[in-house]
Amino acid sequence: MGQAASTASVASRRESAQGHRAANTSKTRSTALVSPMLSGEEDDDNQRRGEAVIHDYISDLPDECLATVFQSLSSADRNRCSLVCRRWLQVEGQSRHRLSLNAQADLLPVIPSLFSRFDSVTKLALKCDRRSVSIRDDALVLISQRCPNLTRLKLRACRELTDAGMEAFAKNCKGLKKLSCGSCTFGSKGMNAVLDNCAALEELSVKRLRGITDAAAAEPIGPGVAAASLKTICLKELYNGQCFGSLILGAKNLKTLKLFRCSGDWDKLFQLVADRVTSMVEVHLERLQISDVGLQAIANYSSLEILHLVKTPECTDLGLVAIAERCKLLRKLHVDGWKANRIGDEGLIAVAKYCPNLQELVLIGVNPTKASLEMLASNCQNLERLALCGSDTVGDPEISCIAAKCVALKKLCIKSCPVSDHGMEALASGCPNLVKVKVKKCKGVTSEGGDWLRLTRGSISVNLDTGEAEHPDASASDGGAQDNGIEFPPMPGQTAATASASIASSSTGRSSSFKSRLGLCLGGV
Repeated sequence: MGQAASTASVASRRESAQGHRAANTSKTRSTALVSPMLSGEEDDDNQRRGEAVIHDYISDLPDECLATVFQSLSSADRNRCSLVCRRWLQVEGQSRHRLSLNAQADLLPVIPSLFSRFDSVTKLALKCDRRSVSIRDDALVLISQRCPNLTRLKLRACRELTDAGMEAFAKNCKGLKKLSCGSCTFGSKGMNAVLDNCAALEELSVKRLRGITDAAAAEPIGPGVAAASLKTICLKELYNGQCFGSLILGAKNLKTLKLFRCSGDWDKLFQLVADRVTSMVEVHLERLQISDVGLQAIANYSSLEILHLVKTPECTDLGLVAIAERCKLLRKLHVDGWKANRIGDEGLIAVAKYCPNLQELVLIGVNPTKASLEMLASNCQNLERLALCGSDTVGDPEISCIAAKCVALKKLCIKSCPVSDHGMEALASGCPNLVKVKVKKCKGVTSEGGDWLRLTRGSISVNLDTGEAEHPDASASDGGAQDNGIEFPPMPGQTAATASASIASSSTGRSSSFKSRLGLCLGGV
């Protein structure tokens, strides 16, 4: 009996030991499954023990392929990937071409380590909080030494930068193609240093440049060696914007000119520009002192395709007729008449008569009648996007005319107009290519009218807002030649030592512009 009990006890211990070994093996295999990135020695040890090994195929990817994968990820996902292992940290840093940093003064000590990791940056944004002290010249110069291949630079509220710092930067980054600066305090000498050294500069955007205080005494800006390559100039909120006159006149290949809220009489400058710059394609004018004299000068740009006239009350039908008669390639026209009734049927009929390629028309604070709208609908067979806002003369008959004759129309926006459900009924049976309708603050249009349009034309996206009417705002001031990288805001307590988390890895089309300010449906379905 004792011997039998002893034998049973030994057998029980053996089964228990085997169970423990099986459990350990299972645990090891489970670990192998969730931790695929094993070293070669660990693989060999596991194979000698007869344990299952999952091969790490990601480690076989060349760095170039891994970098391509990273470039398709969001900035947040890239940051997470950089924490996986040292190789991923290195590849992610070397493949990062766009960087956005909090440009406070305490960024200076971490610049060497930061740009040792991100050594391939070509697009850089330096933005400082208005309540903080920004980087100074020494930081900008150090960045330029670390990033000699920089092609794009955005400066925001870097108020401690001087002319000397901009000059040193320009000499180190001669391949710069795009410069955007806002709320900075350097002056004419700093801007001229960029224009004199960056022969490849294609886009220049300047907003509230504080260093030029007196337009009469200020040093003229430009043209410099950059004038030959400049294609886009955007000037915003400059008391002394005409200091850039020499640059505009010298930019022989200028394609796009945007002027927003810049003081001074611009008629004379446009008269001079018309004789020297012949390749202009796009002109944006907002809250500018310009009259029909200036528009008649702009009319000499026979290649003009895009024109925005926003709150320029001295411009009348006479100037718009001149534009229409000579700029027959016009594709996009935005007019905010500011309820001045100085642009109306006469100018629009001329556009309909001479600009058959018109694809986009935005009228705000303008009062067109059925006569001009019917002619636009009949003659502009390529008209795909139409916005009518704050018009007292656009009612159901006008909408019915559009529905009957705008065959190519895809997107329609009606805001603060005397339109009713009858206009919606007309749209239901017209405009065969219509895909999106936005109706806002039109008191006569009810939710039933919108629902009926949705039911009748299931393929149309209907956005209906029946709020109280208000004065429409067509400000285009947020447009312009700007870089648009996504920036991560710093976490509470973050210092410049953690600035590498403030990274932008993707670009999004364009920044807030005329369309987004209006809430129009012209930007996309």
